[in-house]
Amino acid sequence: MQMKKGIIFDMDGTVWDSSENVAAAWTTREDIQSVMGKPMDVIADTLFTYTEKGPERDALRYSCENYENEYLSEHGGILYEGVIETWKKLKKAGYHIYIVSNCQAGYIEAFLGYYGISYGTEKDLVEDIECYGNNFLQKDENIKLMAERNALSEACYVGDIQSDYDATMKAGLPFIHAKYGFGTIDAEVPVIDKFSDLVKVVPEVIGKGRK
Repeated sequence: MQMKKGIIFDMDGTVWDSSENVAAAWTTREDIQSVMGKPMDVIADTLFTYTEKGPERDALRYSCENYENEYLSEHGGILYEGVIETWKKLKKAGYHIYIVSNCQAGYIEAFLGYYGISYGTEKDLVEDIECYGNNFLQKDENIKLMAERNALSEACYVGDIQSDYDATMKAGLPFIHAKYGFGTIDAEVPVIDKFSDLVKVVPEVIGKGRK
C-alpha cells in the first residue's frame, strides 16, 4: 500500500503574521502577539480581565472573533515569503498539506479566501483544515484527528511556539520549528529559518518509515 505523507501547519507565526490586523479587532499588537497560538477562550481570559467571566466575556469574545474574520477577509495579513510556492513544491513532491490551529471558526477560511488558496479536497493545495473554534478540541487532539481523518501513514507538524511542540508530542508526531515565528522551543528539533527550507527539511523528518 502506498504511503500517504502529510504536513500539518500551524497558522500564526508559521504561515503568516496577522497580529497587526487582528489587533484591530481585539487590542494592541503587542498584546495579541503575546497570546498568539492559544485557544480563543484562553485569549479572552487573558485580554478581557476587565469583564466578568461568563456571558459578558463570551459575548465580547464572539463579537471580536466575528469582526476579526471579516477584517482579515478584506485586509489579510503578512504572508511569509515563499508559502504558496513552497506548498506547491511539496505537493508536487507527493506531500499532502493541512492546517490545524487554535483559532476561532472561520479564521482559516478568511486566510485562504483572501489569498485565493483552494482547499477541501485532495486536488486542492490545502486539503483539509481544523481548528479549536469548530470542535473545541485542544490542539493535540486536532492534530491527531487530522492525521486519522486523512488516513496519513506519516505526518509532521510545523509550528513556532512551545505549545505547538507540546501538542505535537502529545499527538505522537515529529515536529518542525518555524524559527522565524513568535517563540522558541525548549527541545532539540529540526528547524526552518525561512518557509522555503521545508523542501529540504521535511524529507529528513518524515518519509523514512516512521509511523
